Amino acid sequence: MTTDRIIFSRPFRASRELSNLEAVLGSDHSHGDGRFTASATAKLKEITAAPHALLTTSCTHALELSALLLELGPEDEVIVPSFAFTSAATSVALRGATCVFVDIDEESGNIDPDSVAAAITDRTKAVVVMHYGGVAADMTRLLALSELHGIALIEDNAHGLGGSWQGRKLGTIGTLGTQSFHDTKNVHCGEGGALLLSDEILMGRAEIMREKGTNRARFLRGQVDKYSWQDIGSSYLPSELNAAVLDAQLDEFESIQAQRHRVWDTYAAQLPEWAERTGARLMTVPEDREHTAHMFFVRMPSEASRDGLIRHLAQQGIVAPFHYIPLDSSPAGLKYSRTPVPCTRSARFSATILRLPLWPMLTESQLGRVVDAVSAYA
Repeated sequence: MTTDRIIFSRPFRASRELSNLEAVLGSDHSHGDGRFTASATAKLKEITAAPHALLTTSCTHALELSALLLELGPEDEVIVPSFAFTSAATSVALRGATCVFVDIDEESGNIDPDSVAAAITDRTKAVVVMHYGGVAADMTRLLALSELHGIALIEDNAHGLGGSWQGRKLGTIGTLGTQSFHDTKNVHCGEGGALLLSDEILMGRAEIMREKGTNRARFLRGQVDKYSWQDIGSSYLPSELNAAVLDAQLDEFESIQAQRHRVWDTYAAQLPEWAERTGARLMTVPEDREHTAHMFFVRMPSEASRDGLIRHLAQQGIVAPFHYIPLDSSPAGLKYSRTPVPCTRSARFSATILRLPLWPMLTESQLGRVVDAVSAYA
């Protein structure tokens, strides 16, 4: 076994991170809403074309802030894909609302519009739409359902910064959009997130909720002479240290994306013959969508063959993990939700998926090793 271990993900290091951090530490302002918060927010708005953006301490907190803004309560239901990260569900459960888990489209891993349509009731207040792997969900049908029934769409765009659907940037298509800047994401600040909005009224209230329910942001802008408690809220504002790292990362967004697409494109070009031979299915992207090269997943014919490939790659010093366990089958999912129809496609997807190493600094030699190791598995 080789000692040159190829890990699944490695955080990118931007060139200005240390100088930005030194600037913050040398100043009298290391809490949030300083110059790096403003700069990173402006860059994020440029990348996403969002009218409004608020940095948060995580995508989880951005989802929780979304739930607060929509005033979710015990009488409400929110439709959530079973194949998703837990934050999509906990943000709903924290408000006392009921998660209604539905199945996915097995080709993409994204929420299935037919399952959404079947799960809508007079209690449905929102649908959480995760763009899995940075590939847009079927927004045509989801937007139609939203308009028909008057329900909100919350885009969990943790994987999709810079991605698009029919020319529209992900995270700005629904009612609210959330971003993640966790260190496993394309752009990161260790831990961080953002809320994207287009509605002026929601933006005004979100700014207050993010600052412990106060109008402190307006005070800092000189719009009021003192600030006070205005609404419910929490401490969702990241420190200026996190914003400084994020600002440096966003400066190099195009370069990061180019290198990630280099890796993604290599897998897409060199593994089809192996996939046809073994019955594996490779990740694909519809023509009307621009993906983010956040991940490259492979679907194996069975759970046994998936686990076998993971072991085979591990023997070659290559880390290739599976992904989410379906939420509808989890202990908390059984407690805080209902599942109208068994999510069988989510279960199959979860049992057969693995993800290949994908980060900008992967060398051609390392990339070749991954391709060769996968291709040798029969």
